[in-house]
Amino acid sequence: MSRRVVLSVAAGVVVLGGAGAYALAYAGEQPPAIAHSAARYTTPAEDRSGSLTFTTDVTASSGVKDVKVLAWPANSSFAKQGLTAKDMAAVESAHCKSSGGDTVRCTYKVAVTREEADASPRGLWHVAVLATAKDGDTTLDTKAADFNVG
Repeated sequence: MSRRVVLSVAAGVVVLGGAGAYALAYAGEQPPAIAHSAARYTTPAEDRSGSLTFTTDVTASSGVKDVKVLAWPANSSFAKQGLTAKDMAAVESAHCKSSGGDTVRCTYKVAVTREEADASPRGLWHVAVLATAKDGDTTLDTKAADFNVG
């Protein structure tokens, strides 16, 4: 092999190695990923309370610090103004357990009384999720899952 070919191959390896290291460093800085979200709403009956149960998977390379959940009616002011991370600051957190690697499975469950159900707007509702990683990165999904209140 000529000296020029050897130098070109060596330079190519250095460039590709540097690009790979950059890609790995960049991948480590990704915001939390929210996936597999589902909501289940059970209407209260005469002899029992209803409930809202929401589950989601959150992945963050630095680890998951907190996952906040808010159910909101599709015809509310949030639909017009947009829901922000600031709006999510004071809402309740889901309970999360490790499900392998950098991923946690989070569950949020709340009882719904007959009085609360009667006072709630009917129709489509959305569930918003604010995931915060241990490194401070956040992801807001304002419509992670939907359910209907009948």
